[in-house]
Amino acid sequence: MQNPSPEPRLTVDEYLGAAPDAFGDIEVVDGLVVHNMARSELHDLVVRRLAAALESARPADGPCFRVSSDVAVRFADAASSRADHRLNIRYPDIMVRDCDPYDVNTVRDRIQLLVEITSEATFEADTTAKRVLYAAAGVPGYLVVHFDKDWAGISEIEEYRLDWSGRRYVVQAVHRRALILDEPFRLTATFEDLQRP
Repeated sequence: MQNPSPEPRLTVDEYLGAAPDAFGDIEVVDGLVVHNMARSELHDLVVRRLAAALESARPADGPCFRVSSDVAVRFADAASSRADHRLNIRYPDIMVRDCDPYDVNTVRDRIQLLVEITSEATFEADTTAKRVLYAAAGVPGYLVVHFDKDWAGISEIEEYRLDWSGRRYVVQAVHRRALILDEPFRLTATFEDLQRP
């Protein structure tokens, strides 16, 4: 009888000491390696279209913003005495941040907006765990893109903003046909444009 292999874990030193793409398509939650699931064609399309819309909407004058997709962000380490139970790395579907040089350890402090496009495999994490994590990190805005029950089209986009405490999200708006943002800059994108083949 074989013992099951232990859960794969990473320490901060192991993660930071490796090449940025050394571990493949993973996230790390309290040190535990979580393999990301394959995403649908529609999911990928919405990520690309929304990232492009955000890039196009960046103001020519005023603050500088960068738009990235699937780039590592290190969040606060978990409070554990075990080194392999601390690290928290997420790869948001879309990130809008300032133009300071990227550093996985500090980029979270410069993020203005994070976007997660839900899928059947990530729905719980996107709507619960990540919402709590991103708010606790003080990220000012968080968008969650929801699909209809058949996962065939966007049904709504929830827009969250930090409340008075600066550590918890409240619903700012639920967009039903078009995403209309004022922060971090103005954007209008119809659902049709975001998902049209």
